Amino acid sequence: MSAGAAELLPPGGGGFEFLGLGGDIAARSPLQLFWRRLRQDRIALASLAFLVLLIAVAIAAPLVVSLLGLPGPDVQNLNLTDSFGSPLGPSLAHPFGVDQLGEDVMSRIIYGARVSLEVGILGTAIATAIGVVFGTLAGFYGGWVDTLLARTMDVFLSIPILLLGLGVAAACSVRGCAAGLIQPGLSVIIFLIAVATWPYMGRIVRGLVLSLREREFVQASRALGASDARIMFREILPNLAAPVIVYATLQVPLNILFEAGLSYLGIGVRPPTASWGQMIAAATPIFNTAWWYMVFPGAALLLTVLAFNLLGDGLRDALNPRSAR
Repeated sequence: MSAGAAELLPPGGGGFEFLGLGGDIAARSPLQLFWRRLRQDRIALASLAFLVLLIAVAIAAPLVVSLLGLPGPDVQNLNLTDSFGSPLGPSLAHPFGVDQLGEDVMSRIIYGARVSLEVGILGTAIATAIGVVFGTLAGFYGGWVDTLLARTMDVFLSIPILLLGLGVAAACSVRGCAAGLIQPGLSVIIFLIAVATWPYMGRIVRGLVLSLREREFVQASRALGASDARIMFREILPNLAAPVIVYATLQVPLNILFEAGLSYLGIGVRPPTASWGQMIAAATPIFNTAWWYMVFPGAALLLTVLAFNLLGDGLRDALNPRSAR
C-alpha cells in the first residue's frame, strides 16, 4: 500500500475494513463496522438513548416516583376532583394531572412503561425464538417438513387474533389456563402476541434459509461431513442474525401497540395495574373535560413506538453490508 493511501474500503463494506497509513494495516471487525455506521446515524442514536432512559425509568419506577414526590400509581384521592367529580388538570404537585379517581397520571405512565416494555420485548423474544426454529427447520429440510411447517404458519396466520383474545381472556380470567402457565393479565397478552406474530418471523427466516442452504460455504460443510445440526447452528444461524435483529426491533413497537389495543378493548391488563392502553380507554369518555388523561399516555405510547421504529431503521442500515458510509 502506498504511503499516500489513507483508507482502503472493500466493495460493499462487508467483513473487514483495512486502514493503512505509511504501510501499516489495521482491520475492523464486523462489530466495529456496525458501530461505526450506527454512530453516524444521529436519529438512531437519539432513539437508542431515549429507549435506554425509558427502560431505566421503568426498572426503577418506585425510586423515580419517590424522587419526583408523586403518589403511587394506585393511590386514590377524591379530594383532587372538583365538586362535579371531574379530575383536576396539571399542576406543580401533579405535572400530568389526575384521573377521575384522583390517581396521579404521571405516576401511572411511569409504571405503565413497565407493562408496555415487558410485553413488547418479552413477547417479541418468544415469538422470534419460535419463528427462527420453525423457519430454519422448514427452509433447511424442505420437502414434507417444509410443507407441514409452512401450512402450520398459514393456519396460525388465519386465526382472528381479536376473537382469540376475547376467548382466551374470558377462559383465563379467573384461574388461568394451561395448568396455571397462562395467568390473567400480562401472561395472556404475551401468549397472544407469541401466537399471533411468530409465523411472520418464521416466513422471513424460511425464505432466507432456502437461499443460504445452497450457498458454497454450506455445501463445503456438507462435503466435510458436518452434521445437519452443526450446519444450522454454526453456518446458517449466524448469517440470520442481522435480519432477525432488525425485524425483531421493528416488531417490538407493533406488539406494544397490540397490547395497548387489547387493553383498550378491556381484554388486556386490568386495573389496578397501570397500562397506557387501559388509561387511554378510561380517558375516552371524559376527554372533553380531562384532555390530559388521554394526551399524556398517548404521547408516551407515540414516542416509544416512534423510537423503536427509528432505531430499527438505523440498525437495518448499519447491518447492511452494502451501506458504505
